[in-house]
Amino acid sequence: MTTRAIAIVSTLVGTMTYVSSGIEGGVIARALAAQSESPVVATDMRIGGDEKQTRFVVDLNRKIDLAAFTLADPYRVVVDLPQITFNLPAKAGEQARGLVKAFRYGVIMQGGSRIVLDTKGPVRLDKAFVLDAAESQPARLVLDLVATDRATFMRNIALQNRPAHNVTIRPSETPPKIDGDARPLIVLDPGHGGIDNGTKGSGGELEKDVVLAFAQALREKLESGGKYRVAMTRSDDTFIPLAERVRFARSRSAALFISVHADALPRNEGQAEGATVYTLSENASDAEAARLAEAENKADVIAGVDLTTEPDDVANILVDLAQRETKTFSMQFARTVVGELKAAARLHKHPLKSAGFKVLLAPDVPSVLVELGYMSTKDDLKQLTSAAWRARTAQALAQAIDSYFTPRVAGGAGGGRN
Repeated sequence: MTTRAIAIVSTLVGTMTYVSSGIEGGVIARALAAQSESPVVATDMRIGGDEKQTRFVVDLNRKIDLAAFTLADPYRVVVDLPQITFNLPAKAGEQARGLVKAFRYGVIMQGGSRIVLDTKGPVRLDKAFVLDAAESQPARLVLDLVATDRATFMRNIALQNRPAHNVTIRPSETPPKIDGDARPLIVLDPGHGGIDNGTKGSGGELEKDVVLAFAQALREKLESGGKYRVAMTRSDDTFIPLAERVRFARSRSAALFISVHADALPRNEGQAEGATVYTLSENASDAEAARLAEAENKADVIAGVDLTTEPDDVANILVDLAQRETKTFSMQFARTVVGELKAAARLHKHPLKSAGFKVLLAPDVPSVLVELGYMSTKDDLKQLTSAAWRARTAQALAQAIDSYFTPRVAGGAGGGRN
């Protein structure tokens, strides 16, 4: 084991398996991929204890391996598992008790799931183990959390050797480029995914599902026209970190990056409706844009990503240093999208905005973020879940892409990218 790796401590005591609070990212991927038995199902959960010591329990249909570690700012406990079907009670993650404020769960990569517990303060992961099924009781995942002070918490994190917590996540593959194929590559980025559900509709509809369905419809429209190659950052219910979405587009020399989302307003903030198109700006165009950017930029925190491991070339890109040409093209495309959407979809009263979205940080790829509507507004939600509306709006967006690239295809000046 190298000095960079964290030892996997497996101490068998009866039917208990203890796992260290850290594990090399590649080892996680291989360990989770090795779980090739029958599907794992989580059927129930419970939290007990107080603000000094808390136990978190999840019932499973069979025993599995786990890897657990802690993260700071905000304080979180992260549990990596093989892929699991979570059949937990509605609003289970909203339970708060003892040291746990809330928790979330979902797919984090192909073959792997994750549970992230938000804690009320610094905690020590005292035990993390899985019990075998016995005496009519299901298998059980158990975490024992003990309150601690920040200095001890940070010291424990340092001992975990943070780089070990990187998880390899593979976005959808780019269609192979045929020799001599000069068609532009369009990267579609359905927001959220996996453990990150995004916003939620009144009937339980999840933003991650709504935007994936729309991106798939748009992909079909674009591919059927034959003018473009199309790639998606995710084509299933998988979480992709924000920086990886940016790298995905840049590494493939994308001609255009379109991130697709669906907003929601908290109940105490009234109602809003309609689609909005956002471009990158260091200073938000208004308070609502700033709120949305702050919410969307928390995706990695929601999924338990260790942000200290992000490379400087992406995490520290300054908005001011983004190429002027890229900003100009992004704004040009955003205006084109708004113009085309007018005839197909309801627009926000201020449909063109800007804010500091991390997912738009590529300095060399024109990028926009399209909020299709508000999951919190009844009429918008009805449209967002309508196949007919989805097809009509995808067609409008495809037309906007055509309009953006037409000068380029025709060989003229002043239009799409050269």
